[in-house]
Amino acid sequence: MNIIEKILASHSGQKSVHPGQIVDVTIDCRVARDFGGANVVKNIIDNGLTINDPKRTFFTFDCNPGGSDQKYAANQHFCRQYARENDIQIYDIDAGIGTHLAIDRGLILPGGTFVSTDSHANIMGAIGAFGQGMGDQDIAAVWANGSAWFKVPKSVKLVFQGERPANVTAKDIALNMLNIFGANKLLGYSVEFYGEAIRKLTLAERITISSMGTEMGAIILIFPPTDKIIGDLERLHGKKVTSIYADDDAEYDKVINIDITKFKPMVAKPGHPHDDIDIEEVKKIKIDSAFIGSCTNGRLEDMAAAAKILEGRKVAPGVVLKIVPSTDQVWQQSLELGYIKTFKDAGALVSNAGCAGCAAGQVGQNGPNEVTLSTGNRNFAGKQGKGYVYLTSPEVVAASAVAGYITTADEIPEQPAIFEKTGKIMQGAGKEKIDENQPTTVEGRLWVIQKDDIDTDMIFHNRYLTITDLNEMGQYTFDNLPGYEDFARKAKPGDIVMTGKNFGAGSSRQQAVDCFKSLGVSAILAESFGAIYERNAINAAFPILTYDPAIIEELELQSGTVVKLDFTTGKITNTQNGKTTTITPFSEVQAHIYKRGGLLG
Repeated sequence: MNIIEKILASHSGQKSVHPGQIVDVTIDCRVARDFGGANVVKNIIDNGLTINDPKRTFFTFDCNPGGSDQKYAANQHFCRQYARENDIQIYDIDAGIGTHLAIDRGLILPGGTFVSTDSHANIMGAIGAFGQGMGDQDIAAVWANGSAWFKVPKSVKLVFQGERPANVTAKDIALNMLNIFGANKLLGYSVEFYGEAIRKLTLAERITISSMGTEMGAIILIFPPTDKIIGDLERLHGKKVTSIYADDDAEYDKVINIDITKFKPMVAKPGHPHDDIDIEEVKKIKIDSAFIGSCTNGRLEDMAAAAKILEGRKVAPGVVLKIVPSTDQVWQQSLELGYIKTFKDAGALVSNAGCAGCAAGQVGQNGPNEVTLSTGNRNFAGKQGKGYVYLTSPEVVAASAVAGYITTADEIPEQPAIFEKTGKIMQGAGKEKIDENQPTTVEGRLWVIQKDDIDTDMIFHNRYLTITDLNEMGQYTFDNLPGYEDFARKAKPGDIVMTGKNFGAGSSRQQAVDCFKSLGVSAILAESFGAIYERNAINAAFPILTYDPAIIEELELQSGTVVKLDFTTGKITNTQNGKTTTITPFSEVQAHIYKRGGLLG
């Protein structure tokens, strides 16, 4: 077996597992964050459930450390009260990013299993463990049962050949991979990394790359731990660490050789992490702000790289540089090593540890038309505000903050770029009742939206994440998807959405499913779904099915066409011309969950 198969087999009581097999997996560490935690608790209470093992169950308040938003503060307090009553440990607003804490504190070890309401829980691949982001119902079920169903994924083996160029950072490796594979070529795969260049990667570098597996559509990016990595982990938390490795005769769906010598410093253009370009092509673009941090680049190594460039320099006039260490330990170490003083002397804003710009509740957001250079892992439209976000490495962000425009550390000018006056003033712009007799055949009007990689911020933007009432969610559906901002006003109960590849890419938010339920949409058909979104929809008893795009022409389908669809057989009929074919029907597990009204039904 390969690594993911060994982990899932060992945690499901199986001698072996194979791709496509669905197994019940025991979860070693079970986490809810501040934005998802309140909904997790609500699901637990509403369904009369109890906590399976409080010692393996945690809250991490990393999205809004400080509770600077009233709804976040209310959710955090609600979770604290629940934690007190149920002996659940909280890593509160002073602690930092939950996934990093889990690694640093030994809550998860190589070969272990970890779930969180964080869609980047698969960062655990950095230490050779299995991690998955989940929606609120999924986490509630794990808290109550101690396990979750998983479909064993197919695996890809990447073999990196040659030496890494000296000017290529770990972030550049991730961006080069996104340039190669895009957002869906690794969709649904577990990906293992091999090669001498990979063996040399530090723990922080592995975390950076693993953190962007979600952006590649992968289930997880797994790095086999070296002896050095094992030693580093033991020094971090003092626990004895062992690991598991793929068998010599392990089977992979694909084995791909990659020439790392051809990798270059890269920048992801605003809108999509996979829209990558050689940094040479975007140099001298003026920036308004810069951000260093997130679960991708908030480690001590990242702070050190930024401090080296900022030492003795000043942030360009008018440019705002925001720096957020990943954990309080990194913050304290940065203080002891003088990095914090360097940042402050340079004119940067340093905030307490947390997720920062990736979450709407902390520093890192930008305004309309603001150009931001960020070390984050996502730059979806609207994700960090109403501006434009480029993604790159801490070194490039620090150098560009000093220059006032995008540049590299070896090309920082003597005098920074300044903003020119334009003479213009910029203007900105209860839980539903479960029907125990759920229909397996529906008839409805099609919305054909032929777009790939529609992410969860386009479906249900993160500014609405504090909404817990399903009845309020529908009005915000697709209001961040260009061309479909009026979808919620025009949609009718029974409508069916038909879209492209990787629908629901991005975050683990349950609301991106529930908003359609709120509107009465009867099903979503897509060529493929984001892994977390697929789970959320199935667990919420919301019908999703995959199809071959050839049926659009075969059945003469277009927006407004009324179709009849059978979930159990996959039969789909254009009621206007009588043409019919079949698509992928419900799986056995999906049908079972659907019939009982949801995972928690």
